[in-house]
Amino acid sequence: PDDVVTLLRAAKIKNVRIYDFDQSVLKAFSGTGLELVVGLPNENLRDVSANADHAMNWVKDNVLAYLPDTHIRGIAIGNEVLGSSDEFSGFLLGAVKNVYNALDKLKLSHLVQITTAHSQAVFADSFPPSSCVFKDNVVQYMKPLLEFFSQIGSPFCLNAYPFLAYMYNKDQIDINYALFLPTKGADDPKTKLHYDNLLDAQIDAAYAALEDAGYGKMEVIVTETGWASHGDENEAAATANNARTYNYNLRKRLAKMKGTPLRPKSVLKVYVFAIFNENLKPGPTSERNFGLFKPDGSISYDIGFHGFKSSSADSSLLSLKVQGNSSIQLVWLLLHNINNGYCTTACVVKMVIEH
Repeated sequence: PDDVVTLLRAAKIKNVRIYDFDQSVLKAFSGTGLELVVGLPNENLRDVSANADHAMNWVKDNVLAYLPDTHIRGIAIGNEVLGSSDEFSGFLLGAVKNVYNALDKLKLSHLVQITTAHSQAVFADSFPPSSCVFKDNVVQYMKPLLEFFSQIGSPFCLNAYPFLAYMYNKDQIDINYALFLPTKGADDPKTKLHYDNLLDAQIDAAYAALEDAGYGKMEVIVTETGWASHGDENEAAATANNARTYNYNLRKRLAKMKGTPLRPKSVLKVYVFAIFNENLKPGPTSERNFGLFKPDGSISYDIGFHGFKSSSADSSLLSLKVQGNSSIQLVWLLLHNINNGYCTTACVVKMVIEH
C-alpha cells in the first residue's frame, strides 16, 4: 500500500477507491491528503443488513477510526448486487440504511456519501436509450433503494462499458462509435436526439430508466468504465491501441465539461477502471487487463500518466504484488478538470470529472 500511494502521487492521482476496507491501505493513506472511497463487499451485506449494531461497529472500526487523517469520503455498499443473481439483492437496502444511519448518528453523513454501483444487467433494454427500463425482477429492489437515495441525495451509480457492449454486438455496433472516434453515430427515434458515442447513449439509457421509475431528477454517475488492453483470441478488440484510444478520448470528452444529449446541463462524472492489471482475476484474459498501470508500476499505455522510473539501468521498477481481490488494485481513477489540465483522482472504480 505504501508503494501504491507513491505511485498515485507520481501520477498526480488525488482520489482513490478500494473495493473493501483493508486496514493496511487505510493506514497507508493517512496523512497523504488523498481522498478515499471504501467498499463494503457483497458478502458482508447480510450481516450489516440484519444488525444495526454490526453496521455501527463496522463504521466505527473502518471509517471513524481513521478520520480525519485518512480522508474517507464515501462508502460503496456492495457492487453490482442487482440484476444477475438474487444472492444478495434482499440485503442491499437494509445494509445501505444501517450504514447511513450509523454515519448519521456519528455526525458523519455530511462528510461520507453512501452509494452502490449497478451493472447494465439491471436494464431490460438499453437501445434506443429512450426505451430503457429496469428489469421486472429488479424493480422490487430498485424502487425502494432509489427512494432512499433520493432522500439522502445519493446519485445513481452505473458501471458502463462500451467495450463489453461492442464485444457482444460486433455486427450492430461500429467500433469507432465505442471509441469516441468519428462515426455517423446513432439516433433515438423517440427523442430525436443524436449520439456520437456509445457511452453517452448508455448513460442516457439509465436516465430513461430512472424517469420511468419516477426518479428522473436523480444524477447518473459512471462508476466504472474502461477498455481492456489485451484479450483472448476471440477478444480482438482488446488491444493496447484501442484501450489508449478509448481512455484518451474519454479524457477529451470529459474536458468539455458538458452533459449527455438527454441531460446537456449535467456535467458528466466518470470513474475509469482501473489502476492496475489484475493477474489473478478469473475469467477471460481481458478481465485481467483493464489497468492503466502494470503490476510493476509502469504504464500499460500512454494517455498522459507517468509510472515509476528506475533510478539506474540495473534497478528494477516498483514491484507490486497484484492479487485478484486485493484491496489496492481495483483503484478507480478520477479526473478532476483544472484550468490548465487534469488533476487525476482515483476511485478503484475509476475516472471522475467534477467542478
